[in-house]
Parts: sequence; structure tokens; C-alpha cells
Amino acid sequence: MSEIAVSPFFTEARRERRFLLLLATMNFTNIVDFMVMMPLSAYLMRDFGITTAQFGMLVSAYALSAAVSSLAMTSIADRFDRKTALLACYAGLIVGTIGCAIAPSYVLLLLARVVAGFFGGVLGSIIMAMVGDAIPDQRRGSAMSIVMLAFSFSAVIGVPLSLYVAGHSSWRVPFAALSVVCIVLFFVAQRWLPAMRDHISNGAPVGLIRSYIEVLTDRNHLWAMTMTALITLSGMLVIPYIAPTRIANAGLTESQLALFYIVGGFMTIFTRPLFGGMTDKYHRPAVFYWLVMLSAVPLLLVTHNVGSGLAIQIAISVVFFIFVSGRFIPTTAMVTASTTPQMRGRLMSLNSAVQNLFLGVAAFVGGAMLTTRADGTIAGYEAVGYLAVLCGLASIWAGYKVKRIS
Repeated sequence: MSEIAVSPFFTEARRERRFLLLLATMNFTNIVDFMVMMPLSAYLMRDFGITTAQFGMLVSAYALSAAVSSLAMTSIADRFDRKTALLACYAGLIVGTIGCAIAPSYVLLLLARVVAGFFGGVLGSIIMAMVGDAIPDQRRGSAMSIVMLAFSFSAVIGVPLSLYVAGHSSWRVPFAALSVVCIVLFFVAQRWLPAMRDHISNGAPVGLIRSYIEVLTDRNHLWAMTMTALITLSGMLVIPYIAPTRIANAGLTESQLALFYIVGGFMTIFTRPLFGGMTDKYHRPAVFYWLVMLSAVPLLLVTHNVGSGLAIQIAISVVFFIFVSGRFIPTTAMVTASTTPQMRGRLMSLNSAVQNLFLGVAAFVGGAMLTTRADGTIAGYEAVGYLAVLCGLASIWAGYKVKRIS
């Protein structure tokens, strides 16, 4: 039997690649929708006359709404065709993105971000559940790396292009253009994606309370979510404050900061597939272990003042993007394999809620540890780096507790 023949959904490699590339593209639009809001802060604060705190609400509203929807999805995620669930949430994301493009006031823009977060926040978990169902476990790491290339391309193409367009027209144009792309992808997905119903139980639907109980009483699920929480803390304690510390402490200009992200993100286009192959070929907890250990180096480099030259900062960017983001490939593969197909959608939804919750916790804790000196530089980032490394080491312990089920 050929390698591709073991997939229950595809009979040839070409269809499987099309499936993965379409999911990756949809994931790309979802990530850009979330990420582009942050660098557009200057335009929004000027046009709506809002404060930094009010702008922060636009970002947090998305994350909190995403956490709520992920919790809600946990009880129903495995009751529906995966394709139907994906298209329904993608349609909601389109509505939220169009709302961002046409919002006439701050309040309506905030509402649009809530809508975008509610539907966009669960898209990632549905996509990963679809990959987990459709791709055999022995090739799932490589498949995850393809879908997760969306993060790389959003950093290299999506966000810089959106900023360029906003600078030459209006901050509304990136959202309008993204809406058009999403509408096209919606109809392409409706035509090309296969129905995915094999996970649906033939018995009576599981009740709301029982649905949560089944996920939360499985010790393997708890270890998988603990690993996710710790690795999210490890990254997000540091990531939100890279930009301000590069400018205040390392002396980079805004254009140089753009290079920091573009070059680092570009390198992951090559390393993500490499880590995906390693995740399939070797013992996954061992791959996770080495990536976490190696990520400690860039976590400490980026949080310490090791030099202000552009070349040094670009070098730090490269190793940071490669290893810190690379950890999520074996992490996601381990989480999807820690459950049965009948519970995978619920687990991935709850795992997404855990990610969004700890993303907020990490950003709050990291910010609380930082202070601004009289000269404008930021103090306390070194301690944030040490805490991030400790969280990463703790995630290794949790990772070795996760067992492969399917």
C-alpha cells in the first residue's frame, strides 16, 4: 500500500496537497486578520481619537472573544461535519473583517473585532482537527508544518503588505482587501474540501455537561493542555514586548524593526517543514525537548542587551523565529494525537481556549514585570526572559507525560 493510500479522505497525493495548501491559505488570512491590527495602532488612534488603553481593548477584545468561542465550541465541535463547521466560522470571520473595513466609530470597530475574534478564534482549532482526521499520524507533523507556514507568510508578506497599503491609502483598505480574498477562499473551500463526518458518533449526541466532562476527565488531555499552556506562556511573555524593546533598548528604527520581523519570518519558511519532518521521523517528545532547549538561547538573547547593531539584532531574530516558533509544530502534533477522532474537535477547541487564555495571562504578567526608565529604555526584560525559559523547561516535563492515542 502506498503512503498516501492510508489516508481515509484522499486517494492521491495531489488532492492531499491541495487540501493542505487550501487550509494553510485560509489559516493565513485568519492570522493576518489578527496580527494586522497591532501595527495599525497609529492610524486608528489618530482617526478615532482614542488612547493607547482604548486601542489595547481592540486587541484584547479579539483574544477574549476567541477564548469564549473556543470554550463554547468544545461542547459541540464533534457533532458536525468539519467542513460545515469551518465554512460557518469562516463566514463569521468575513462578516467581522468587513465590519472592520466599514466601521464608522470606535465602538462599532470594537464590536467588529469581537465578531472577528469569536469566529476567527476557533478556525485554527477546526483546521488542526481536520488535519488530524485526514492525515495519518506518521505524516501528521509534516502536514502541520505546511498549515503552520501561514504564520511565516503572515510575518513576511501579510503584515508588511498591509502596512504598505495603509500608508499609501487608508487603514481600512487592508481589511477590505482581506475580506475579498476571504470571500474567494470561502467558495473555493466549499467546492474543494471533502465532507468530514467520520468522527461523528452514531449514538445519541453527548450532552453539554457530559461533553466537557469527557474531555476534562481524560488525564492525557490534561497533560496535553498543560503542555500547551506552558509553551504559550514561554513565548508570549516575551513576544509582545520585542518591538518596543528593540526600539527603546536596541536603538532600531521602525524600518529596521520591519526587517527584524521579515528576515526572521522568512527563515521559518525553510525550517518549519524541516521540523515537521523531524516530528514524523523521530520520537516527538524528544524533538519537542531539543527545540525547547535550543529556544532558551534566543529567549535570553532577545531579552538581554547584547548589542545594538542591526546585524546582531537580525541574527537574534533569525534564531528566535526558527526555534521559538518551531516548538509549536511538535506541540500541535502531540496534542492532535493525544485523543480519539471522536473527541479531537472538542479537545482542539478547548486547547485553543487555553492558548488564548494564557496568551492574555502572559502578556499581562510580562508587562507587569517591565518598567520604563527616565531615559526611555525599558527595564526588567531580563527577568521576563528567565521566566520564559523556566516555563519552557516545565513544558518539557508535561510533554513527556502526553501519550499518543491516534
